[in-house]
Amino acid sequence: MQRVQTPEDKLSELGITLPAIRPAVGNYVSCVRVGNLLFTAGQGVDEYHGKLGKDISIDEGYKAARQSMLNLLSVVKNELGDLNKVKRIVKILGFVNSTEDFINQPKVMNGASDVLVDIFGEKGKHARSAVGMAQLPNNTTIEIEMVLEIEE
Repeated sequence: MQRVQTPEDKLSELGITLPAIRPAVGNYVSCVRVGNLLFTAGQGVDEYHGKLGKDISIDEGYKAARQSMLNLLSVVKNELGDLNKVKRIVKILGFVNSTEDFINQPKVMNGASDVLVDIFGEKGKHARSAVGMAQLPNNTTIEIEMVLEIEE
């Protein structure tokens, strides 16, 4: 009988080490449990700054979205102790720092969606919104929040 790969196994296979948790910058918590749902606060990135359509390429935006999602997964793992307790990724919402004429927010957000499917497989497929924003805190390129179904 073959052992089922866990999200932790997939992270290792992909050569991904989750980053340290970024400290909250205000009077809020990084996530909240309500029943079998986990809601995360938005996570930006320290590595990418500026607007898509001006300072940042779509490829760099994709990488920023991927990094933002890895930051979120660090928060989730810290809260749950184990990513195997994630039953499903329900929804992600991405805020993309964009010029007014930039229209490729969905291509940027694929960086987050792709890494979720790589790690969680079918459980990683989710609903998603990708929204262009005039500005984000600290001029970060992206901020993402998500909702997950978890084991109770």
